[in-house]
Amino acid sequence: FEANLEKAGLELETEDKSVRKSSDSKDQKTYFLKIHAPWDVLATYADVLKVKVPFKESDVPHGQDVPLEWLSHPFRLPDHVMHPQPDYFTYPFDKNKMDFFLINDKDTFFPPSTRNRIVFYILARCPYFKEGRKDKDKTGIKRLLSNGTYTAAFPLHDVRHSRQACESERFNLYKHWARFLCFYKEQPLNLIRKYYGEKIGIYFAWLGFYTEMLFFAAVMGFICFTYGLLSYDVNMSSKEICDADIGGSILMCPLCDKKCPFWKLNSTCLSSWQSHLFDNEGTVFFAIFMGIWVTLFLEFWKRRQARLEYEWDLVDFEEEQQQLQIRPEFEIRCTNRRLNRITQEMEPYLPVTSKCSVIPYVCSLQISLIVACIIGVIAYRLAVYAAFASIIKDPMRKIQLVGRFITPQLATSVTASCINFVIIMILNFFYERVAIWITDMEIPKTHLEYENRLTMKMFLFQFVNYYSSCFYVAFFKGKFVGYPGKYSYMIRATIHSSCLIELTTQLVIVMAGKQLWGNIQEALLPLIRNWWSSRKGRHNPENHYSRWEQDHVLQNFSQLGLFYEYLEMVVQFGFITLFVASFPLAPLLALFNNILEIRVDAWKFTTQFRRPVASKARNIGAWQEILNAVAILSVVTNAFIMAFTSDMIPRMVYLYAYSKEASMRGYINNSLSIYNISQIPKENMPEDDWFDNSTTTCRYRDYRYPPGHQKEYTHTMQFWHILAAKMAFIIIMEHVVFVVKFFVAWMIPDVPSDVKARFKRERYLIQEYLHNYEVERLKLQLSASFITEPQSEMSLMTPDKHEVLSECL
Repeated sequence: FEANLEKAGLELETEDKSVRKSSDSKDQKTYFLKIHAPWDVLATYADVLKVKVPFKESDVPHGQDVPLEWLSHPFRLPDHVMHPQPDYFTYPFDKNKMDFFLINDKDTFFPPSTRNRIVFYILARCPYFKEGRKDKDKTGIKRLLSNGTYTAAFPLHDVRHSRQACESERFNLYKHWARFLCFYKEQPLNLIRKYYGEKIGIYFAWLGFYTEMLFFAAVMGFICFTYGLLSYDVNMSSKEICDADIGGSILMCPLCDKKCPFWKLNSTCLSSWQSHLFDNEGTVFFAIFMGIWVTLFLEFWKRRQARLEYEWDLVDFEEEQQQLQIRPEFEIRCTNRRLNRITQEMEPYLPVTSKCSVIPYVCSLQISLIVACIIGVIAYRLAVYAAFASIIKDPMRKIQLVGRFITPQLATSVTASCINFVIIMILNFFYERVAIWITDMEIPKTHLEYENRLTMKMFLFQFVNYYSSCFYVAFFKGKFVGYPGKYSYMIRATIHSSCLIELTTQLVIVMAGKQLWGNIQEALLPLIRNWWSSRKGRHNPENHYSRWEQDHVLQNFSQLGLFYEYLEMVVQFGFITLFVASFPLAPLLALFNNILEIRVDAWKFTTQFRRPVASKARNIGAWQEILNAVAILSVVTNAFIMAFTSDMIPRMVYLYAYSKEASMRGYINNSLSIYNISQIPKENMPEDDWFDNSTTTCRYRDYRYPPGHQKEYTHTMQFWHILAAKMAFIIIMEHVVFVVKFFVAWMIPDVPSDVKARFKRERYLIQEYLHNYEVERLKLQLSASFITEPQSEMSLMTPDKHEVLSECL
């Protein structure tokens, strides 16, 4: 393999680490093979890969001065960091036209990301079979890494991240990007792209843009939450519940059989105030706003992405050019060969009959396991609620100091949400490995196909795992509960009231817990590992190590490294869009997390990871389609949350159709039905019947006819009016938001007009400069032929000259 690398033009240099008695080389047999790429090799493969390089400095103005531009100065970075090189017009490199390009210094002409991409391209395609042998599948560094010939292959960082050096890009990234104190500064995307490549640059550009857009959603959510606080005193429903003459005189039916007691309505006074913070008129406005915000985010990101595609020379780049290399695993496991109609070469292929048929059953099993866990949590809610109810009994009467805050409903909801979060994290650990195993069983042909398949499977598992409990609380829990004496226990587990506050509790615990655990994994664990490593190696200071030894002890950045970063953010995106109507402060939590996430990821890339091999990507790939699907689904889920989980529609129906005073006074009494206590079966009666025995009826949350009516305990006409109003609200809200979404998407072009103009200008200049260059080159050739070989006028048009002219043209 190394002999073939030298034949390809690379220069090899071996370093023996055994001479250093360091703790990192326990067997003292570790060798480092340093690879140098001379100019000729870089130029040859830059021609093969069609690397775009500058041929003329751009003369297109970047825009006019922005009013109040000085306000953005505190958030800016120095120009030498933000713009590591001037703006040029570029053209694919051609080794035969060296003088066409702006080559001032061959050592710095190709940026670091391009250099290590070229070297890895050679390593990935260099064979290690002897000449004349037929085992030509023995090719590439990846195969040698997988069979243990080499332990690692990585490009080197330029210098230590904490040591300033001349033209040190890593130090500039560490100083201006990877420190948390720079959280308010813009990201040096051009320098990130130059050092790490376009694929990593696109990720940080997307993450930064997403965080910027979250600021507007967070501000609006905070305003809606503030409105809930300010309207605290005018909430008539909570006043009636807390009133001793109204809520204190209403006896509520037991919420479960035998273990649950009768209770006074005013014992839920605090819960009603808490519910009002998130369940008010402002929530409807915020849900509609978020539907439009999602569209603006996706459309503006397309424009931002189009600008980066042009500035980073990705317009004509197709990922297939780089990613269509056949995976070594595919070559090993696919022994069949067939003719490729395009390349006219025999290539391995996987017959349809050989594909794994167990995959659908495995996926069904995993989803069934999630459903089983949800059912287990439901059973827990039932059992624990009954246990808490039997202990706390009447909070207002027995434990006044603490019981006002620790109600059976709150205790059950919080503990169940925490247990559900633990189950989610455990299942998540297994599902990641199951998704990888299933994708490996499918044997995708290319790396691009492998990554796209894994993305879809992993997100499907994560979607069901993280969101299923929220879907249950939002759309099923408390919707089919029956009534006293005929409760439906597998569906019902809490009080007959709005489940919005419980959905809020579930969302906060799962979302905040996931973000907290993610930050612990990404930030604290590496710090502990570094502290432990430095403690073990305190007698071997870092400056005694060579550059390649320091990089070798860093973590390896795997091919799926960015995959997990995207997955974390897309799952968060689902939380703040699918269920944001239940918790307007979710975007604010996400904003704080992402501000930290950007700097933590930057710190990991700069200090904890080996330098990854640079690769190109013109967009965020399959994640774009996932974001679009989540955005559309979020409109539907928020409409249903406002209709069926919130109390907004019943309140509006009462206010405009049933209230005699055109106010919310009397709504609580109207929303409670009457049940005859004597009709409760004896085996279901509470064990502790502390209520006044003269009371013959109790109340429960529903719209049913009272006892003695010819249609007793069946739904009243008001129930059907409310149901019709809910369906009408869903239809209206969805249509309004979708119309606005499509109108906004139509109004905002995907590519900015100035980018189109610059692109056309560049195409025009390329044609003009190439034409002039070829004409001048032809003149020089013809002049040289006249001087060295004088010929007659007729001999000028020989076949050889015709061939030269045709080639130039």
